[in-house]
Amino acid sequence: MAESTGVDRGIQSLIAARKSLKLSLEKSKAIGLALGKTGPRFEEIEQRLPLLEAAVRPIRADGEALKDVGGNINRAVGPAAAVLKVFDAVHGLEKSLLSDPKNDLSSYLSVLKRLEEALKFLGENCGLAIQWLEDIVEYLDDHHVADEKYLSNLKKSLRGLSEFHNDGGGVEEKERSQLRLDGGLRNAALDKLENEFWRLLKDNSVPLPMASPSSLGDQACIAPSQLPVTVIHKLQAILGRLRANNRLDKCISIYVEVRSSNVRASLQALDLDYLDISISEFNDVQSIEGYIAQWGNHLEFAVKHLFEAEFKLCNDVFERLGLNVWMDCFSKIAAQAGMLAFLQFGKTVTDSKKDPIKLLKLLDIFTSLNKLRADFNRLFGGAACIEIQNFTRDLIKRIIDGAAEIFWELLVQVEIQKQTPPPSDGGVPRLVSFVTDYCNKLIGDKYKSTLTQVLLIHKSWRSERFQDNQLMVEVLRIIKAIEQNLDVWMKAYPDQTLAHFFGMNNHWHLYKNLKGTKIGDHLGDSWLKEHEQYKEYYATVFLRDSWGKLPSHLSREGLILFSGGHATARDLVKKRLKAFNDAFDEMYKKQASWVLPEKDLRDRVCQQIVQAIVPVYRSYMQNYGPLVEKDASSSKYVRYTVVALEKILSSLYLPKPMRYGSFKGTPPSEKLKNDVDLRRTTSAVV
Repeated sequence: MAESTGVDRGIQSLIAARKSLKLSLEKSKAIGLALGKTGPRFEEIEQRLPLLEAAVRPIRADGEALKDVGGNINRAVGPAAAVLKVFDAVHGLEKSLLSDPKNDLSSYLSVLKRLEEALKFLGENCGLAIQWLEDIVEYLDDHHVADEKYLSNLKKSLRGLSEFHNDGGGVEEKERSQLRLDGGLRNAALDKLENEFWRLLKDNSVPLPMASPSSLGDQACIAPSQLPVTVIHKLQAILGRLRANNRLDKCISIYVEVRSSNVRASLQALDLDYLDISISEFNDVQSIEGYIAQWGNHLEFAVKHLFEAEFKLCNDVFERLGLNVWMDCFSKIAAQAGMLAFLQFGKTVTDSKKDPIKLLKLLDIFTSLNKLRADFNRLFGGAACIEIQNFTRDLIKRIIDGAAEIFWELLVQVEIQKQTPPPSDGGVPRLVSFVTDYCNKLIGDKYKSTLTQVLLIHKSWRSERFQDNQLMVEVLRIIKAIEQNLDVWMKAYPDQTLAHFFGMNNHWHLYKNLKGTKIGDHLGDSWLKEHEQYKEYYATVFLRDSWGKLPSHLSREGLILFSGGHATARDLVKKRLKAFNDAFDEMYKKQASWVLPEKDLRDRVCQQIVQAIVPVYRSYMQNYGPLVEKDASSSKYVRYTVVALEKILSSLYLPKPMRYGSFKGTPPSEKLKNDVDLRRTTSAVV
């Protein structure tokens, strides 16, 4: 029993030992597995030990340094946190500023102003925050409170921030800095405002309506083409924001482009193509004379209505920006819209060929400019319009110099014409008719005061005096030079009959065209009467020595009819009719090309010729015509009926030859054969 008990105990001990070994083996396995897993962790810990060492290094720093580091960090983090908060606010404005300002311009401008204020805050405080952060990093580095690698990374980041924010002190650098701060948001918003400025102008700028160029004179009171007040206020508000952001120049360019284009569109209805005419495109002023009259009306319309309206509008829109800004803006509009083109046309006229007609046209241009002098001084008198001022001054000088030069040379030009031959038709030389009419115009109401003013200015430039009556004195000298020319020309005719015809013609022209005029009043009644008497004298001599000789060919001597003497009488009538016809044809052929331009003189002379010849011819034909009408060869002697003869004589000296069709060079008897039957009975002749 005892042994059995001992064995049992031994077995139990073995079982217990086996269990213990088994447990030990299992624990060993577990420990082995745990150790297998712990190896990599030790490696990881080993790798992190330097970082842990750096993290706990501040514990080994000086106690005072550790004590102050917290305050320094708080002071640096405060400004940085404020900057970050404003950055968040800036990004919050992005949606509003990327919308169309047209929808609510007032709100848009308000949001943009908030952005500007935020950017101003960032501009002023980013540098401060960076400086504080740099100071704390420097403190940590100096007191060995942080890891060197960590501090190196911080310094690198701060250097990047400093370069990013560096404004360099210049305006452009500051703008680029702010652009980096807001990511271009402000510039995008300003671009939208510029577009809105353009849209407001474009949508509300309407060309001035005109029915036609011919109705220009009826538009004396045209309402200025202004913009609505609400639009002007919006434009001013946009300009305020753009000016605050140094974007004013672009806006002014937009304004000038739109408004000058609007003025040009208004002027298109006037058909101003003539303003582009160059000096090489015309030979003399007469070729563009009509354009010069239009030019004065068009210039007055442009200045008083279009440019006046733009002047006022520039003041309204840009008044808050100062005089220099809006005057500069207006000057650009005036130049681009065509003001310089108007002045250039005037200069082209002054450059044209010099002739007397040009003097009148220069005076017309001077009158137009002088009429607008007050408007020019007010609209274009500022420093910004210096180009227009200089161009205008140069134009006026050219006009005055050119007009004075032509006027003072008139007398010389008239005297030179003495050397030219007189007209072969005995008419009034173009010089005489032109000068009499021309001088009447110069002294007339339209030009006298202007020409006097021009000559007075021209003399003053040369420090010379201009007498009040000097203009009239010079004109009278020109007229008297014409008189002298007439005397020279009359003596130049080899044919005295033509010379007398010429004298009659020209003395009557002077009398008629100067009587009742200012020139005639200054010349006096005795001068005029003298020319009238000269006309009468030369007319009498001319008729006596030419047509007055024809009736003598129709003598009745030897034509006393008696029984058995018909044949002798018929032969005498034939002979005398033939002599009359030959003399008449020769006289007509000689004088057919002569002219009397003045209708009253022509009618009177023709009437005198008719009275001198036709009654004698009628009586002769009534008495002796029947003697030859029965003859087979009567057409050789009775070439003209009384009616035909009177018609021929009444049609002499017309300014335009070929009154009876195109029969140049054909004898008058042949001219009328196709139209008038010359073989009439005595009753038909009557």
